[in-house]
Amino acid sequence: MTEAPATTKQLHLATDAHVQYIQSLDTHKDELDYWLTEHLRLNGVYWGLTALHLLGHPDALPPDETLDFILSCQHESGGFGAAPGHDAHMLSTVSAVQILAMVDGFDELDRRGKGKAQVGKYIAQLQNRETGTFYGDEWGEEDTRFLYGALNALSLLGLTSLVDVERAVSYVASCANFDGGYGVRPGAESHSGQIFTCVAALAIAKRLDLVDQEKLGQWLSERQVPGGGLNGRPEKKEDVCYSWWVLSSLSIIGKIHWIDRDGLIQFILQSQDTEKGGIADRPGDMVDVWHTCFGAAGLSLLGYPSMEEVDPVYCMPKAVIKRVLG
Repeated sequence: MTEAPATTKQLHLATDAHVQYIQSLDTHKDELDYWLTEHLRLNGVYWGLTALHLLGHPDALPPDETLDFILSCQHESGGFGAAPGHDAHMLSTVSAVQILAMVDGFDELDRRGKGKAQVGKYIAQLQNRETGTFYGDEWGEEDTRFLYGALNALSLLGLTSLVDVERAVSYVASCANFDGGYGVRPGAESHSGQIFTCVAALAIAKRLDLVDQEKLGQWLSERQVPGGGLNGRPEKKEDVCYSWWVLSSLSIIGKIHWIDRDGLIQFILQSQDTEKGGIADRPGDMVDVWHTCFGAAGLSLLGYPSMEEVDPVYCMPKAVIKRVLG
């Protein structure tokens, strides 16, 4: 459990503890929770590795071991499963590509894995060519998360030409709401997480002209509650993960200054375990790697001292994006 909130002057980011917490995550193989979360294993590596990069410790997880694990999750189709033996899925495939970018592993993917071209082919065949959106896997679930993930991974691989980007953009535009936000599909209510997937997808496609930036900025800035944290929808509780989902979109449209920076920083810092490491959803709750990643990403967007810069479109270090995309 996290400690009771400290006074403002005492708050600081417990970087060393967070690094040790992330390093320890793969040492709990004798615990039930470790195996109950196997379906999130590859995503968990992405969350942990991203946090380590932003905390300034990119090699705290051995790059060679990380690369070996990622390649062990790849299928003949080119897609990646959440762990060895798991079915391939868009979300784990996107995380695999992001991890490979961070460990500079694309050459090894071509040499020891199925290659970038096969990964691109796997992602491309999941596009619904009639609507422009993407399926999560062969069973046909559709979600704007998958559309964003596809454009994210394909752009990192240099293979966006494999899909109909224009039709994908049209689908995102059809998910826009009167309040400036976006839902999971046309007609669905606006939600901060889905707003990020839509706005970031439009950023990758260079179509931010389609976003009603004034309305969206207002809706997103209203997600801040009196305690400083952000929520995902009106009347919901604040959660550290929205320090990413809300702030990233505000950053993309140039309106991050519309929220109380200091208040949000205090909320994130109050949600960390300064002794054992990790960040929770809110003060007093149990920490996890998901909130540790997005709490660190939020602090990075807020310009917290000593943090590496995060790219608001890719949720990866800006230095990595610059190296990969040029």
